[in-house]
Amino acid sequence: MATETSHRLTGHARSVTVTALSTIGGVIAGVASHMLFTVAESQSALGLVIAAAVAQFPILYAVGVDLDDFSAKDYLYVGFMTFSLWFVTWSILLTTA
Repeated sequence: MATETSHRLTGHARSVTVTALSTIGGVIAGVASHMLFTVAESQSALGLVIAAAVAQFPILYAVGVDLDDFSAKDYLYVGFMTFSLWFVTWSILLTTA
């Protein structure tokens, strides 16, 4: 009989899943920031990217990433990747519009 731990992602699959979700979350937050906020409302846009980073953890748990193994480095990685992709995406959209 399969145990709950057999459905958890480990190793390379875990790394790819966390990276992919962080980058996709950052791009979505960047596009949403462009659609919802102006440059003057950048504090509200920053709140959106923080919410996008926090919202990833239940999704990661749902796809099988064991959050009990996360260290401070992993949480910082998710936040940094989400912020970086948000910043790049929103910057590109602001300069091309």
